[in-house]
Formats: sequence, structure tokens, C-alpha cells
Amino acid sequence: MTNFWDSNVWGFLNLFAVLLVSLLAANALKRAFRFLEASLIPTSVLAGALLLLSSELVRIFSGVEIFETAFFNHNGIETLELLTYHMLGLGFVASTFKSAGGKLGKKRTGEIFDTGVTTVSSYLIQGVLGLIISLIAAAVMTKDFFPAAGVLLPFGYGQGTGQAMNYGNIYETQYGFVGGKSFGLTIAALGFLSAALGGVIHLNILRRQGKIRPQRTEEGALRSEQVQAANEIPMMDSIDKMTIQVALVAGAYLLAYLFMLLLGSLLPGMKAVVYGFNFLLGVLAATLVKTTLRLLKKAGVVKRDYVNSFLMTRVSNSCFDLMVVAGIAAIRLSILQDYWGVILIMGILGAVLTYFYNRLVAKRLFPEYEQEQFLMMYGMLTGTASTGTILLREIDSDFKTPAADNMVYQNFPAIVFGFPMMLLATLAPKKPVLTLVILSLFFAVMNLILFRRSIFKRTK
Repeated sequence: MTNFWDSNVWGFLNLFAVLLVSLLAANALKRAFRFLEASLIPTSVLAGALLLLSSELVRIFSGVEIFETAFFNHNGIETLELLTYHMLGLGFVASTFKSAGGKLGKKRTGEIFDTGVTTVSSYLIQGVLGLIISLIAAAVMTKDFFPAAGVLLPFGYGQGTGQAMNYGNIYETQYGFVGGKSFGLTIAALGFLSAALGGVIHLNILRRQGKIRPQRTEEGALRSEQVQAANEIPMMDSIDKMTIQVALVAGAYLLAYLFMLLLGSLLPGMKAVVYGFNFLLGVLAATLVKTTLRLLKKAGVVKRDYVNSFLMTRVSNSCFDLMVVAGIAAIRLSILQDYWGVILIMGILGAVLTYFYNRLVAKRLFPEYEQEQFLMMYGMLTGTASTGTILLREIDSDFKTPAADNMVYQNFPAIVFGFPMMLLATLAPKKPVLTLVILSLFFAVMNLILFRRSIFKRTK
């Protein structure tokens, strides 16, 4: 019989409440201290850092792992990791449900395609750098070091907290990389720091050169058409509209789980990889549900639109906020005591290389809005899409340039070209040198595609 005062009844809710309260505290700190707001560090990152610092101080002075106490049902770290994993998938599902907008012209389609290729090329150059560093570390360190650890750099920087933990978990459970999850989560946390510091430095350089004038504006009231499109179900009826959005996301994620069950049974040797692709299968499931609703409406079975892009954006943003704060709070610094030198070298060089590579691409391929494209891409490829948006709004507060749209629509080409790299990540623990060679060749091919107009331009 369950007693309502038992820790297993309250543990998860206590942890969930602490995550949300930490977001409130971080937001209050950013409002109170101007240097925190000027730093452009996302509130979710600051909230995660507050929880990580608090738990480490308690551990140092009392020897108690605060997230492993009865208050959190003795499994707080595991729950934080599970939240990071599921919030990644749910966030992608909700993002997929959002409206794709109208048709795009040839020029805009080309820019979106180039943005997607740039994303994958950045993953690849981060992967090449990370593997070189981890192979050198494995050769020179006295203690055994996992030679494929560097593959976590593109997942931490390029794809964010959720994927860094997913692959860190695969390396930890399948290949014996002690502390793999914490290694990946720490790399992701350094990515956010790199995005904030690099973005602020770049903005200050542009400001001193007189090239930009920052446009910090407060968000005004939303127009009704921004909140609700024509022919949608009412906001409040016998069931609340927000409840329907959450139900659609949950239903699509359940469908994604059924896909994973099926693939896991068909490919038992790749079960860890299949479940690591929860976000990708979630995108597929959400696309199927979205297409089914569209066909049912066309057939006259469904009369009104059930998906609301405004509310789906709120759901996806909330999921990603929780993913980031939970992921950073789940880092166990004590496990990483032998890895700090490698992590810092990897993080610093990763930020520098990402910065200069994206500067080159923005200058060559997006001359009409070079700075906007660069800030968006650099922020996204060291942090997340929200970090890229934060940096972009500093000089394009109303999103007058196409940079914001490029970030949204580039996901499809990025997934298509980036999928092989995710498979290569499972080869790295077995054959890291071969993986490095393949990633380097793949990077060369992606750049041939990216700079195709300059390389293959016709001569008169």
C-alpha cells in the first residue's frame, strides 16, 4: 500500500519543482544584475549552473549527494538524465507540429539549403577536431582515456545537451567510457558559455567598428493572428486548446516509442543507437500525425485545424528549457577530475574553430546579411537554436533578415546530411582513426557542395 507521505510519491515532483524554481531564480538574478543580462547567457543555463554549484557545495562540505537523498527519492541524478533525454524528444516533436509557412523562392530555398549544409559541415569539423584531441590524449595520458571521446564535441556544441548525453550514455554503457554522460553534458555546458562569450565579444567588436547598432527592444503585445489562425478550434471549449496541443505531442511521442520498439526488436545489436535517435523518430512520428490531420481535413472528416503554432512553440521552448537545466544539473564533477584538461582544450578550440569557420561561410555565402547569419549560426552551433536567436536579436530584433527563417527551415537538409555522422559516432569507439579519416573526407565533400558556385562556376 502506498502512503502519500512516502518519498516515492513526492520525489519526482520535488525534483520537477526545484528545476522550475531554479528557472525563476535565474530569471530574477538576470533582471537584478545587469552584467548577467549583458552576458547573453540563457536563463536555463544559469539555472542549471545554480543547481550544479549548490549540489557540489553540499557534497564538498557534507559529503552528501543532494540529488540522491530521500527528498528526491534517492534517484535524482537518474531522473535528471531521463528528463534530459525525454525533453529532447518532446521538444523536437512539438517543433515539428508548427506551421512550415508559405512557399519559398529559388534564392531563399538555396540559402536554406546552404544553411543546412553549413550546420552539418560545422558538426564534421567539430568532430574532426574533437577526435584529434581525444586520440592525442589517449596516447599521452598515463591513465586510460577513451579515444573516441572527441566525437561528443559536435553533439555537445552542435546539437546540445540532450544528444551529448545520449551519446555519452551509449559510450558509457556500451563501450566502458567511465563518466561518458557527464563528459558529454559538460561539453554541452561549455558550448553555452562559448556561445555567450563569443557572441558578446563579436558584438562589441562590431559596435566599436561602427558596423552595427544593437537593437534591444521589449516584446510588444501579440496580434490576434499571431496567436490563433483562421479556422482553428476555439481557445477554450469543452477541452482546453493547450491540452490538445500537449495530447498531440504525447501521442506522436508514443508513436515514436512504438517505432523504437519495432526497430529495437529488428536490430537488437543496435538498440542503444535506435533509442538514442528518439528525437529523430519523434520528428518522423509528428510528421505522420501532422500529415494525417491534413489529409483528414482535406477529406472533410476533420472540419477545423487542431494544431496551433503559437502554443506548440511554447511547448517546445518549455521542453528545451527543462532539458538544458536538467542536463547541467545532472553533471557529476567528481567523475571528471581526470578529464578537465582535455575538456577545456576541446571546449576552447572547438569554440574558436566554430567561430572562424562560420565567419568564413557567412562572408562568402550570405553577403547581404553576413553578420546576422553568422551570429545565428555561431550561437546555434555552440549552444542551441534559442542561443542563436538571442544573439540574432541583438542586431535584428524584428527578424527583418532571413537569418531566423534559415535556422527554422534548415532542419530537413541538416538531418538528411547529418544522419550518416550519427551512425559514424557508433563506429568511433571501435575504430577511432578510421572514423577520423571518414569524417575528414565527409567534411571535404560537404564543402564542395557548400561552395559549389565558386568552385564549379562557368567561365565565359
